[in-house]
Amino acid sequence: MSAQPNPNLLLFTMLITTIASTSLASISRASSLTLFRRSTPHHRRKSFACPLWSTSFSLCLRRPTHRRRFSATTTSAALMTDVEEIATNPLLQDFDFPPFDAVTAEHVRPAIRALLKKSESELDELERSVEPTWSKLVEPLERMMDRLEVVWGIVHHLKAVKDSPELRSAIEEMQPEKVKFDLRLGQSKPLYNAFKAIKESNDWNDLSEARKRIVEKSIKEAVLEGVSLDGKRERFNEIVQELKRLSEKFSENVLDATKKFERLVTDKKEIEGLPATALGLAAQTAVSKGHENATPENGPWVITLDAPSYLSVMKYCQNRSLREEVFRAYVTRAYSDDLDNTEIINQILKLRLEKAQLLGYNNYAEVSMAMKMANVDKAQELIEKLRAAAWGPAEKEVEEIKNFSKKQGAPEADNLTHWDISFWSERLRESKYDINEEELRPYFSLPKVMDGLFSLANMLFGMSVEPADGLAPVWHNDVQFYCLKDPNGTPVAYFYFDPYSRPSEKRGGAWMNEVVSRSRLLSRDNSSVRLPIAHVICNQMPPVGDKPSLMTFREVETVFHEFGHALQHMLTKQDEGLVAGIRGVEWDAVELPSQFMENWCYHRDTLMSIAKHYETGESLSEDVYQKLLAAKTFLSGWSTLRQIRFATVDLELHSSFIPDGSETIYDVDQRVCSKTQVIPLFPEDRFLCSFSHIFAGGYAAGYYSYMWAEVLSADAFSAFEDAGLNDEEVVRETGKRFRDTVLALGGGKAPLEVFVEFRGREPSPEALLRHNGLLPVAASA
Repeated sequence: MSAQPNPNLLLFTMLITTIASTSLASISRASSLTLFRRSTPHHRRKSFACPLWSTSFSLCLRRPTHRRRFSATTTSAALMTDVEEIATNPLLQDFDFPPFDAVTAEHVRPAIRALLKKSESELDELERSVEPTWSKLVEPLERMMDRLEVVWGIVHHLKAVKDSPELRSAIEEMQPEKVKFDLRLGQSKPLYNAFKAIKESNDWNDLSEARKRIVEKSIKEAVLEGVSLDGKRERFNEIVQELKRLSEKFSENVLDATKKFERLVTDKKEIEGLPATALGLAAQTAVSKGHENATPENGPWVITLDAPSYLSVMKYCQNRSLREEVFRAYVTRAYSDDLDNTEIINQILKLRLEKAQLLGYNNYAEVSMAMKMANVDKAQELIEKLRAAAWGPAEKEVEEIKNFSKKQGAPEADNLTHWDISFWSERLRESKYDINEEELRPYFSLPKVMDGLFSLANMLFGMSVEPADGLAPVWHNDVQFYCLKDPNGTPVAYFYFDPYSRPSEKRGGAWMNEVVSRSRLLSRDNSSVRLPIAHVICNQMPPVGDKPSLMTFREVETVFHEFGHALQHMLTKQDEGLVAGIRGVEWDAVELPSQFMENWCYHRDTLMSIAKHYETGESLSEDVYQKLLAAKTFLSGWSTLRQIRFATVDLELHSSFIPDGSETIYDVDQRVCSKTQVIPLFPEDRFLCSFSHIFAGGYAAGYYSYMWAEVLSADAFSAFEDAGLNDEEVVRETGKRFRDTVLALGGGKAPLEVFVEFRGREPSPEALLRHNGLLPVAASA
């Protein structure tokens, strides 16, 4: 989740009146640029990039009644050119859904400049006329930001899913101007003082809880954005600009480094053990690289660092030297030549520390925690509790893998290392539970999985999901579009689903992103509400040949996870746009719905509804289902420690690490791993250079949030277990309560209060430890 402004639906209408060719004055008088009143709040867009390994509005169109004129100051020909460019720019047109299919890099600069100019003018007016009332401060602020943020969101979304050098260049050029405006807005003394005056007014107690949250968060955010710095503000703003630039460059380097690695294989013996799906993907990749005659049976094959390819090699390839080669390439991504992120990381950490100190904090972790549920001590306390619980089981798991490989006669049994663990753990899982993940793929075809997921959503929350392809433009033929409807058949939300990996243009991982949030203020007819729209993005194996996308069970969990994020965005009942859906939810609570939904992958009725053979329609056997349940906690200690490593090194780098000190960032990682990894860290491991969550996303000093929210999500799911998972009526009742609290209240209520309202008590980690097979707590290492 990268903390950036949330895009919202833009309605931007261009009205060009007749231009008299004989007079520049008449041109100046007749030309006008109309911006329709739609808006988004001053809020950072969150792109949910989840752990590694990890849809009609029924609104009528109407023309704007308010117009603002601009004057010509150049030649008639030049003016005509500018007018024509603006008039045909898809980002500046009146639309219900973003014109993803029409936007190109050449549209970015003129659109952003036009919208920045308009927003600056409106901010000037708001600062002159602002009064400490809701209608004179918050409402115009929410309206003002909508047009700009939706366009900025469109172009950044396209960069994530349809990257190109031209788009990068356009964003890089416009980003400083956009950040400059964001800083001016965030540091506006008139707006800040007006928010404080509302809180200190006699009307404060009459405000709804949601409105109080908006005011309080706005005040706190303004302080964190430097409103009180005065003499230090210039340096603060320089830091913010540079951090934004470095973050973008970090992300680009990771994508480019991932794309750069290609291993051509011509001898099938080199990839012995790879399943048919992996061979098909490798051959399909080879065709896309110019090997037109490549086939799954005879090759050639191309191995990449994209997750479906990488994981297949690590789990199934019998060729240990190839596993080593691919592993080394993966953990050293963005660590060489002109793509090396080391110095970028050092600069990011140095600037974040300076920024924190300018704000009066000791370190950046304190800044990050200022808007979260936890503080540094509480986060570290949870991490240590989970580490202590996981260490003993992890040691036993690794020993079991070693013993198993020795029994299988593996030459490397006495010296198992990082490129061996995934391979031999998969063999152990197959032996122990008689489950072969690849053999299960035919039972998890994407269409069936989505049908089952939507049936679950209907049972739990009373919502139906219907295909709406063709209603909205999309950025790629893979993208599907859906409409979410209530029991009366009335649309309540929409979402895009982009499921497949496209390593040449699409960044890795999986995430959910809002396109537009629910808002009563921004409705078209001023009587209903504007409906929310979301993106759900994954990177699973695409269809190969005439087969649909056949998924691993982990890919199934990932889809459920991201859909959980989308549900909180789409099923909100909060009408205050600034805290609707995922907006305003504390970062360490926002993963609750997503991780909650993953639990349903193991629910018998849910699993059986999605697990049907794509060719025969045969359901997964009861025997295999029971084996999946038994295997649920396989390597849970190892997996938990892996997440703890990431969370701990993140907190260390942002709380106690001294840039340019005696330790390097890699020294910190090595030290952390001595307490969080049963097998010593691979000496050349440079995973930090591709740790986009904390250096190019929104998880800086916040990766612990996955574990913090997992405590909440496991405890929330235990409410369904306590009620009885086999009693559909009780499940529906509990689901309704979950929807009316966790999914409905958004950021309008403190997350702990929301949880207590649903669960009847404060959260406990017991359910998480039980679900992961980590009870009783093992002795600490």
